[in-house]
Amino acid sequence: MATTWIDAVVTDRTMTTPRVVVLDLEPIDGNPFPEHEAGAHIDVLLSPLGSGTPLVRQYSLCGEPGNRKRYRIAVLREERSRGGSVAMHRFEVGDHVRISAPRNIFRLVPARRHLLFAGGIGITPLVAMAQQLDATGGDYTLHYCARSAADVALTEWFSDHPRIVLHLDDQPAEQKLDLRRDLGDPAEDTAVYVCGPGPFMDHVLDGARALGWPPSALHKERFTPTAAAAEAAPGGEDGDGFIVRLASSGAEYHVPPEESVLDVLLRNGVDAPSSCQQGICGECVVRVLAGEPDHRDDVLTDGERAAGLFTTCSSRALSPRLELDL
Repeated sequence: MATTWIDAVVTDRTMTTPRVVVLDLEPIDGNPFPEHEAGAHIDVLLSPLGSGTPLVRQYSLCGEPGNRKRYRIAVLREERSRGGSVAMHRFEVGDHVRISAPRNIFRLVPARRHLLFAGGIGITPLVAMAQQLDATGGDYTLHYCARSAADVALTEWFSDHPRIVLHLDDQPAEQKLDLRRDLGDPAEDTAVYVCGPGPFMDHVLDGARALGWPPSALHKERFTPTAAAAEAAPGGEDGDGFIVRLASSGAEYHVPPEESVLDVLLRNGVDAPSSCQQGICGECVVRVLAGEPDHRDDVLTDGERAAGLFTTCSSRALSPRLELDL
C-alpha cells in the first residue's frame, strides 16, 4: 500500500563521529509524531543531488522511545552506498524532509534478561533498547564494538554507564569482544539482539549458535542483505518464472526470472506494500495462501515462514504458481 508521508523539519544536526551525523526531526505541523517503541525504524524520502528519481531509505530511531515531539536518527556516510547516506549527510537545520510512520520488526521481547550486541552504526536501535530498559528497570548488558574511540557514535550514552561495555579494535586484546565470556552458554529466559555490519552480525550469530543458543533466543536486524540473499536475488537462473495470483481479484501475473514479485505487482498497478526492496525491512510481507514459496529474505523467522508469510521483494516460488493474500 502507498506510504503516507509525514512532513518533518531538521531541528538539530551533530557530527557524533567524522562519518556519523545525528539528525533531530520534529513535525512541521506541530502535531505529535506517531508512537514508537525501541527497535523501530522510519523510511526517509530522498532526492539525491543530480537525480530526479526519489530514494527511500530506512533508519533506526535512536532517540528516547515514546517521544512524539522529536525523532532522532544517526546515519553513517558510506561513499559506496546506493546514495542514501550521502544525501542524508547534506541535510542542514531547517531543511524539510518527508518520513514514514515508524515500523518495528526488531522490538524487545518479554524476557528476564536481554543481551545486546552492536557493531558500528548498529548501535542505533540498540541504544534505544537500552533507554527503554533503563526506563522500565529491565536487566540487560549492551556490548558495543567500534574501531576506535573516535568511531564511537552517540558518545553521551557511553560515559560510565554501568550496563554498557565498549570493545575497541585498537585497544588491548583482553577488552575485545569475547563471545565465550560476554555471551556464554544459553541461559533460560534470556534474549539476544544483534545489529551491525554483516561480518559482525555473522560472527556473533554463528558464535551464538556454536555455543548452543537456540534460534528462538536470537533476534537480529540487518542494514543490507546477506551475501547469500544477494546472490539469490531476481536475475539468476529461475527457469521460465512462475505465476502469482491475487486472492482478492483473481488476477494473475507472470513473474519472469529477472523481476521480483513486487516488481511485477507494481508494474501492473497493484497497491502492494513495499519499502527497502531488499528483503530486510519486512514492509512487503504478505501471506501465501497456496503454492510453495522459495524464501530468500533475511527478516522472517522459521516460524513466520511456516505460517505462510512471504516477502514479495526478494522471495520467489518453488511451485509453478503462488496465490497471495492481496
